[in-house]
Amino acid sequence: MSRLNLEPLMTFSDGSYLAISTECSKEGDFSCSVYTVIETDNRTDFRNIANYRLSASTCLTAQEQAYSYALRLYPNAGAAMKKPPYLIWHGPQSAGNQ
Repeated sequence: MSRLNLEPLMTFSDGSYLAISTECSKEGDFSCSVYTVIETDNRTDFRNIANYRLSASTCLTAQEQAYSYALRLYPNAGAAMKKPPYLIWHGPQSAGNQ
């Protein structure tokens, strides 16, 4: 994968947070992963809580799938969880556009 974003969805009472990463391959396919993120003074730990990558042909569709997955994991957090769209990738740019 050639591009990566990380978008916080919600913060837990211990200060850790739930986040979605959105990746775009050079071929233009999109996938998302759901993580819990724990930050300390000198370290950031990412724990992937999805057993598989949520893939789609568009960035928004992949993010919506990841959001739905996160809602299934934390059904009582729906009101606090940030909804898509997050940063939207329009696909990799050609060498001439960079």
